[in-house]
Amino acid sequence: MADASLASVPANHDVDRPTLVRTAFRLEMLTLAWMAIEAMVAIGAGIVAGSLTVTAFGVDSVIELGSAVVLIWRLSVELRDGRAFPEAIEHRASRVAGVLLFALAAYIFVAAGWRLWSRAGGEFSLPGLIVAALAIPVMYLLARRKLAVAQQLGSRAMRADAAESAACLWLSLVVVVGQGAELAIGAWWVDPVASLGVLWFILHEAREAWSGEACC
Repeated sequence: MADASLASVPANHDVDRPTLVRTAFRLEMLTLAWMAIEAMVAIGAGIVAGSLTVTAFGVDSVIELGSAVVLIWRLSVELRDGRAFPEAIEHRASRVAGVLLFALAAYIFVAAGWRLWSRAGGEFSLPGLIVAALAIPVMYLLARRKLAVAQQLGSRAMRADAAESAACLWLSLVVVVGQGAELAIGAWWVDPVASLGVLWFILHEAREAWSGEACC
């Protein structure tokens, strides 16, 4: 889900394609490193605190980690052979990510519904709040740069990955707001309600991944 600020990034047609592919490769390696840290911290912190919102944020990071791995593979093929990755494989990988995201959305919906019905919430997670807050500027910068490179390369896969980074930015904001409210109010319902806010973004991202709209 790329917003207007992302869509307005201008293309630079003066840079040759091999240089752009190497830039894209470096961006995906940075994404890989950050997502690995984000996933481990968020899932661990979410499980310890019993926070559905933070755990879902971590699981989404794992799915984005897989997307980065696929794109690194695609870029490696072009760097080695000088040919673009087959679009059919990119589309198949995008659909797999869409299925995983729909499964995550189903889990969040059922878990949040159960917690609201049973009046059971999670606890405040300082590590979860910190990693989500750090993700906001990281994902903003990565999403902007990825979209610029995607426009210059004409890469559907790279544009889809930029959209996932933008979605991660919004997910981070939801986690920060939810955890901040949990700290300030301490009400049992904050975590399941905030997780439903995460659910909207995950469903949007899942639909785009399945249909390929994010990269059109």
